[in-house]
Amino acid sequence: MEANTTVILKKGEGRTIKAGGAWIYDNEIDTIRGTFRNGSIVRVEDFDGYPMGKGFINQNSRIRIRMLTRKMEPVDDLFWEKKLRTAWEYRKTVMHNEQDLNCCRLIFGEADGFPGLVVDKYADILVAECLALGMDLLKEQILRILTGILAEEGIRIRGIFERSDAPVRKKEGLLPYKGFIGEEFPTVVGITENGVHYQVDVENGQKTGFFLDQKYNRLAMQRICAGKDRVLDCFTHMGTFALNAGLAGAKEVLGLDISGYAVRQARDNAALNHLEDRVIFREANVLDELPKLYEAGERFDVVILDPPAFTKSREATKNAIKGYREINMKGMRLVRDGGYFATCSCSHFMTQELFAKVISQAAQTVHCSLRQVEFRTQAPDHPILWNAEESYYLKFYIFQVLTSLR
Repeated sequence: MEANTTVILKKGEGRTIKAGGAWIYDNEIDTIRGTFRNGSIVRVEDFDGYPMGKGFINQNSRIRIRMLTRKMEPVDDLFWEKKLRTAWEYRKTVMHNEQDLNCCRLIFGEADGFPGLVVDKYADILVAECLALGMDLLKEQILRILTGILAEEGIRIRGIFERSDAPVRKKEGLLPYKGFIGEEFPTVVGITENGVHYQVDVENGQKTGFFLDQKYNRLAMQRICAGKDRVLDCFTHMGTFALNAGLAGAKEVLGLDISGYAVRQARDNAALNHLEDRVIFREANVLDELPKLYEAGERFDVVILDPPAFTKSREATKNAIKGYREINMKGMRLVRDGGYFATCSCSHFMTQELFAKVISQAAQTVHCSLRQVEFRTQAPDHPILWNAEESYYLKFYIFQVLTSLR
């Protein structure tokens, strides 16, 4: 995989990686010395010959080089083993308890030094997503080493499924792919998170099958929802926030989602947790349903908004602002005075400052006074690398609606 190739940056370029970033764009490169195939590992030097490290090169992508190391070291099995052990030890340190390691993200792309690669663990199943050519060529080698490391601690992985079906792979010259790595196995697996049991379909569920990043945000909402009369969970997906509310003792919980498949999963999960009498789900377009609930006089002690990303590009941020403002206005209006409102954004283009501004504007428009209870981000198994802004994407606010002037 390593090519006898040196990439030389233009004078004054490479500021991002000099600051600790992980990408070199096509317009930052001056010359390339040597021959290579796309996906090969190449050396990178500054304009004056200063060694910058090694990374994957791909001429199909505007992200021309994805950095792997700042050292001129061999990129071999020992290199990957060291990185994988570091990632695993990090999870063992930062997750709350051993049970939380049963379902967690083991590798989070650039934030763990594996550009374009995500690996999630669901009990004894691994699910991999690979969005970069260089990593795609090495994924099976890396997964083999990873399963060996887990086996040393008595963790036997019975199967690996790949969910590299995101359209963004086309930017790397790759086709979307979904399928088994190695032997086939039943793709529905049982997990437990925060005391809630789920059946996760790693083949047909969204992303890698489940949204692990909200793990501790769901746990925080258990405290907020405990003993409340009515809770509304919007964009419920598999019923995750709703089921946490039910487990905490909320008396009546309603979950809404536009996907019939998701609603069926949510109902099955409610039955699995013996909560079907208190936690119910309805297939509905949330943007249309919230005004109907408001006009019908429905009010809730807790309203939770966990929408999909309204923007996946910087250019679309302006329209996304309108979307976030609208959904937050509609959600806030349904909260009883003194009730609680949780809202989040999962787009890294929607910065914390911008999201806070949008929420504030929404509150002013519907004449709500908000008291912030807590601000949270993604669970620490999705680490935020300060020099890679795309790794910081989830912003999660919890408010009390203290006063309503409606």
